[in-house]
Amino acid sequence: MEPRRPASLEAATVADHDLDHEASFRRLDFLDLDLSDRSADAVEFEQCRFRGTNLSGTRLDAARFADCLVESSNLANLRVERSALLRVGIATARMTGVHWINGSLRDVMFSQCRLDLSSFRFTDFHAVTFEGCNLARADFQNADLSGVRFTDCDLTGAQFSQAKLTGTRFANCSLAGIGGVTSLAGAIVARQDLIALSYTLAGALGIRIEDEDGEPADRR
Repeated sequence: MEPRRPASLEAATVADHDLDHEASFRRLDFLDLDLSDRSADAVEFEQCRFRGTNLSGTRLDAARFADCLVESSNLANLRVERSALLRVGIATARMTGVHWINGSLRDVMFSQCRLDLSSFRFTDFHAVTFEGCNLARADFQNADLSGVRFTDCDLTGAQFSQAKLTGTRFANCSLAGIGGVTSLAGAIVARQDLIALSYTLAGALGIRIEDEDGEPADRR
């Protein structure tokens, strides 16, 4: 489900809409605001839009985002725990090093986002899509990724140890060097992605792949 967009938005300002404990924000347009390095608990955002917003280094606990859009914003090193995204679209956002731990994501679309070194440990995903995202060395340990779609994503070195991937789809993705490859039981992988994945799987099983001359096979 896509975010439910309001007919109009009020312009947010740092003076009137700075992050604070148990703050609630509805139908606001956070345009080019600096909300970095804040710390707040139980903050709620409903039908809000973030454009060019800087949330880097901010820490949130028990936050909730519903029917929100995030565009061209800086969320690098954002630290979030026990929080939820519900019907949220995130596009062209810088999210390097973001930590979304022990949370919940439902009906969420990540498009053309930089998510390298991100962590989603112990987070539940429902109807979530990653499209054209850099997820190199992302950490999905113990996450429930059942039914998630990864399309045109770089997942080089991503960690999937003890994750649930039943029905998870990978299409045109880089899967070289992923960790926890044996947790991919039940996942659906496009044919063109199998070559890189087969080498990783063979390595996890202690299988050495050689050419006819006995030399290690080229993994490219």
